[in-house]
Order: sequence, then structure tokens, then C-alpha cells
Amino acid sequence: MPADTRNRAPWLLMYHSVSDCPDDPYGITVSPSRLERQLRWLRDRGLTGVSAGRLLRARAAGRDAGLVGLTFDDGYADFLTAAVPLLRRYGCTATAFVLPGRLGGDNAWDELGPRKALLDADGIREAAAAGMEIGSHGLVHTDLTGADDTTLERETAHSRALLGELTGAAPAGFCYPYGTLDHRAVQAVRAAGYRYACGIDPGALTGVHALPRAHVGARDTSVRLYLKKVLHPLRRRPLPAASAPAEAARPDGVRR
Repeated sequence: MPADTRNRAPWLLMYHSVSDCPDDPYGITVSPSRLERQLRWLRDRGLTGVSAGRLLRARAAGRDAGLVGLTFDDGYADFLTAAVPLLRRYGCTATAFVLPGRLGGDNAWDELGPRKALLDADGIREAAAAGMEIGSHGLVHTDLTGADDTTLERETAHSRALLGELTGAAPAGFCYPYGTLDHRAVQAVRAAGYRYACGIDPGALTGVHALPRAHVGARDTSVRLYLKKVLHPLRRRPLPAASAPAEAARPDGVRR
């Protein structure tokens, strides 16, 4: 397999909230019916949605054909009530990036609202028991770019320790709040023991600890999903050869 194909960034889709909420100033909400149509589109094309951890493990083993990574940021309570039943119906898994410092709280960082409930400890454990991967989205959803050392440690290492205590397995994956990152943030995530991390479009920092993802929203019809799939390898940098996710493919404690 040519090196440029082997190191091509894996196709990871980025979701947030799944609900029928019409008030969506940030464009982060997908209705359950839209999500079902998107999952059906994947299935009809021989594609299966899986957690980011599983995708990376399969990729390292050369068995990732037909797999698409599904990730859900922020840990909204509707992940458990609306997304998980649909994921299981279509034989999919996903990664939920949650905030252990806001258990049972809401998305207070979104100034324009609306307020949406976040998973509590029991909800996170229930999602893990349903076969979903639990990753960290930091402690309280803090932009890590330019953060001081104490904040970096709290958002990366401390959040990982808390989730390890909560689920019984330290998470393998991290997701940068707001999708923003810099060299220090990447180094902090790596030092905290995460096997991989997700951003949005990390540019020159692209690697196993800065994976690009494609945003999925309420307007993403089958045509738009097709275009995103086709354009993904053209818009995203390939992973550096040195960061091919062999180690990331064997994350500790990922429930499957």
C-alpha cells in the first residue's frame, strides 16, 4: 500500500447533541431522525460506524476497510437517551468525549444557549456498559491554547484520572475543547497517557494526538455526507509516518 494512502487521516465524524431542539445557534444539534438517516446512509454503503479507539486499532492491523469513526463531543445527556439506541440499532459504536468536572451539569460555556443537560456519573457508566468508548473532553471545557501548566495538567491528566475512577478504566482518547490546540496542549495530552486525541483541523500539528474530524450537523444530507467523505483526504493532511497509530490502536481499558 502506498505510504500516502497508508498514512491518510482516518475518517472521523464529529457530532455533539442529538435532539429535536430547534434553537441551535452553534449548529451542533442533529435530530434523532437525521442521525438515523445518516447511519442508514453509512450502512447502505457498506460502512460501519465505530468508536475512534476501535477504528485506530483496526487501522493499525490493516483491517479498517469499511469503518468510520463516530465521536460525540461534550457528553450531552441526550447521547445516552437518543444516540445510543440508534447506534445499537444499526450495529454501531461511538466515542463520547465527556467532562468529568461538569457531571450532571450543563453546557454553561455556550453563551448563546440553550442550556443542555450533560451526562452524570451513572449516565457515563451506562453508556460504557452499552459498548460505547468513553474519552475525556477535558475537565470543564477549557480552551487549552495558551493555558498555564496547572490548567493543562488539570484538564488532561486530572480529567483522565477522574474518568478512570468513574468507569474503572482510564480513557485512551482525548478531545480538545473547541477543537483548538497548540504544541503545549498536544504535549500535555501525550504526557497524560492518552493514546490518541481528536481536534477538528489541526493543520501542521496533525498526528495521532491531533486527529482531524469532519463536523456533522443537521443540514448533512446523504449528498453532503458523500462530499465530505470524498473531500476528506484532499482537505486533511496525512498523518506523519512516525505517528502512525500502532500504539494508539491498543488503548488501555477501552471497553468493547
